[in-house]
Amino acid sequence: MKRKLDIVVLSDLHLGTYGCHAKEILHYLNSVKPKKLILNGDIIDIWQFRKRYFPKAHLQIIKKIIALATKGTQVYYITGNHDERLRRFSETRMGNIRILDKLVLNLDGKKAWFFHGDVFDASIQHTKWIAKLGGWGYDLLILFNRFINRILKFFGKEKYSLSKKIKDSVKGAIKFISDFETTATDLAIENGYDYVVCGHIHQPAMKKVVTAKGACVYLNSGDWIENLTALEYNNEAWALYQYNPNRYTKQEREKAETIDADRATAEVLAGFSLL
Repeated sequence: MKRKLDIVVLSDLHLGTYGCHAKEILHYLNSVKPKKLILNGDIIDIWQFRKRYFPKAHLQIIKKIIALATKGTQVYYITGNHDERLRRFSETRMGNIRILDKLVLNLDGKKAWFFHGDVFDASIQHTKWIAKLGGWGYDLLILFNRFINRILKFFGKEKYSLSKKIKDSVKGAIKFISDFETTATDLAIENGYDYVVCGHIHQPAMKKVVTAKGACVYLNSGDWIENLTALEYNNEAWALYQYNPNRYTKQEREKAETIDADRATAEVLAGFSLL
């Protein structure tokens, strides 16, 4: 049974990269029926796009989004830094699909401000080549991490996130996340928004922020590389969704195994191409 929701927010899917968890995204999209689907940036990773790597599962996600739109879901594609080339098409409408740089909605009498968040990232604004190089390095780290986790799984050990360990141990990364959240909430409060909804930093969050100038709720939808999270709005309340494979049927899991096999083959080929 599909869950009916007012809004679903997804960001940082990074379709077209080795780190994308396509089968999990498909599981999730097949389990919900939202009135509005907000794709909050970095959906298709144009920065790291490779002609030789765009698996069938990634295409299925695009088809699923289009199918939702044809069945009445309002789809808002908000551009991010990895899909910034789409910004030349901002304000374009194709049926129920709109391409935007930012979005403001009235949610049950409260103002919500949606945008990706890369505008706050100085490394992207001023030294884009460094940011792109970092993107390639991150993708390689995720690919290596997946290999490590397969070994750990074979020996009955818990999965380990190298990128999370690095982020948690580097003071600069922690400060960047804190500064990002502070900047977003300060601007939201200054402009009278009740909610500010971002992506970009791959750090899922939902918290109320109070300052001397006012208050707002900061939300971040996380990503589908490491955290596998989404934001859901229904019955006048927000919730942070965390993917759990046990929620899905045996038939869905068997279908996912086929996708996993295709992805594993692609990853092996990718590994050889990187040598």
